[in-house]
Amino acid sequence: MVRYSKLWKSPARFLAMTGYTVIEFQALLPEFQAQFENYVKTSTLDGKKRIKRRYSTYVNAPLPTIEDRLLFILVYLKQATTQEVHGILFNMAQPDANNWIHLLHPILNRALAALDELPVRDAEQLHLDEMEQMLFFHDGTERPINRPKDKEDQKTFYSGKKKQHTVKNNIIIGLTCKIAFLTQLCEGKKSDKKIADESNYQLPQGSVLYQDKGFQGFLLEGVTIIQPKKKPRGKELTAEEKAQNRVISSIRIRVEHAIGGVKRYRIVKDKSRNRKKGFRDQVMETCCGLHNFRLNFRPWHYEIPSI
Repeated sequence: MVRYSKLWKSPARFLAMTGYTVIEFQALLPEFQAQFENYVKTSTLDGKKRIKRRYSTYVNAPLPTIEDRLLFILVYLKQATTQEVHGILFNMAQPDANNWIHLLHPILNRALAALDELPVRDAEQLHLDEMEQMLFFHDGTERPINRPKDKEDQKTFYSGKKKQHTVKNNIIIGLTCKIAFLTQLCEGKKSDKKIADESNYQLPQGSVLYQDKGFQGFLLEGVTIIQPKKKPRGKELTAEEKAQNRVISSIRIRVEHAIGGVKRYRIVKDKSRNRKKGFRDQVMETCCGLHNFRLNFRPWHYEIPSI
């Protein structure tokens, strides 16, 4: 049975199970506790309105401490186990594991929102002018899903690039590699450029945006776009053009690293088994927030490219 009181004594295992060091976990804990206490003041654990009785932890509770509750949801996001297996890890039945997952995940999401670590989801609320370096990167990221039963949905969610059914988002990052913007969830067949066009996000005038060939033709007024040169049909790139493409890729790689930082949580890497409405979209937002919060403690360092 997994318990915080034992797991924290093994820092390597703790990091492997949660994606966080003990110090990072403890830094996130106070806000998570505050959001949990706010929830139980007005609602019962099964989501009903609380009337008279105050919340209290009963004897032999499966998650007796606030540390165990945060550990429970972080391990689920990091390992993406089946609910049956996750229940066994924390000594509870599968239905109870399901209830705790869908109780604690929104609470974790609200805690990250209160810490201002969640990415912006609405382009109209995206304000990047305050960032010191006017250098940005955007890219798309796909996640596999189970093959839909409906034939039309099968066509909609089939990604020719990945040769499977997927959902996808675009992200925008700055020099710190924090996820500044996350588009709404889209079907797998939609291209990165089309998602960017439909999201209608804007960047500050005079800024520079790095992108890959999947955004061919994407432009923003007043923004310098830098992307690798596409090979002409039936021709080859020159040695200079290939060298320039490698330089661009070496700079743009930080957005791939950011996506990898989010996808260390296997819930947004492996095929999602959780079909609850809205979960696939919100869990990506949560994992972006966890990535952003972690960078406060373990920042990434890159050379600032000359523009």
